[in-house]
Formats: sequence, C-alpha cells, structure tokens
Amino acid sequence: MIGRLSGQLIQKQPPELLIDVNGVGYEVSAPMSTFYVLPELGEIISLHTHLVVREDAQLLYGFATESERRLFRILIKINGVGPKLAITILSGIAADDFIRCIHDGDSAALVRLPGIGKKTAERLIVELNDKVAAEDESISAAGTAGMMANLPLQSPVADAVSALISLGYKPNDASKMVRSIETEGLNAEEIIRLSLQGLSK
Repeated sequence: MIGRLSGQLIQKQPPELLIDVNGVGYEVSAPMSTFYVLPELGEIISLHTHLVVREDAQLLYGFATESERRLFRILIKINGVGPKLAITILSGIAADDFIRCIHDGDSAALVRLPGIGKKTAERLIVELNDKVAAEDESISAAGTAGMMANLPLQSPVADAVSALISLGYKPNDASKMVRSIETEGLNAEEIIRLSLQGLSK
C-alpha cells in the first residue's frame, strides 16, 4: 500500500495530478479541497495517499490532510459509494459541512452533489452517523485559504467546466455553475472553488 507520496508537482488539471518521485511519474486523483492548497508547478509536495487495486488498473488517490483521507476511506466502505463518488463528495462539500449534514440528517444538501440521489443520501446518513460521530473531532476541512496556483492554461473557464464534468456534474450544469460567477482574472481552480461555493448556498 502506498500511504504517502512526496515529489515534484509536474502537472495539475483537476481532478488529476502528476508527481515526479525520483524520476517516476505518479498519476494521482485528488479532491478540489486538496487542489486549493497546492503550490506552484515545480514545487515539492507531500500527499497522504490511498491505493485502489482493481483487475484492470491501480488507482492512486491523494489528499492534503490525513483527515481528508480518513473521510475518503469511510465513504468508500459505504455500499454504492466508490472512490470516484467519494472524491466528488470531498470536492463539493467541506468535510465539516458534510459531517454536519450527516448529524442533522440533511439529505437535501447531499442530493445537490452529483451522483447522489435521495436513496444514496439517506443511506449515507444512516450508515455514517455513528462513524462520523467517532471522527467528528479529528476530521476537519482542508481549507481553501492556502496558496492558489496560477495554471498555465489558455482557457481557465473551459478547464474549470471540464474539471466539473470530470467530478460528475452534467455538462449543462457545469456550464451554468461557471457562468453564475465573475470569472475575469481568475484561474481554473479559483473558478471551480467559487462555482462549488455558489452551489452550496
């Protein structure tokens, strides 16, 4: 099991990262909460990781904090919640807000996340209530106040829409989310963050 990865950040295009570790490039999927605190390209980063081994692939997921990884591991143990949906959840809602939804039984907030219907939301609340209660004091949001990196991309808006689609939002919904904010002068990660924040209001 690969539990931690430290190396040079080579590429980042949500939700994918490429990290060079002693000449070996590791492809890592990460939630937007991790992207918000990444340094600039070329800098050294260290991520908590979780390796998923399937018959056709070995998939590596990375997190800025141990608390993010713990919540990810809790989520993927729930029937019907795979790694991709878990990443989408962590991207669309802060960990402390997610815990609040579970404690309060707020299924309406959960169904606003892509890939989560009413039944899945209710199952999350029932199955996670005791588990997140035990983790309540240790799980916290990774935060969005860290350094925002400038992505050297021609169209931050297009890349933001593409990233939202990769996270599970429908193309029309992703476009509407981006159009709902003022994007001038923003990089892709900032656009994604503001789009997701607008969805949660």
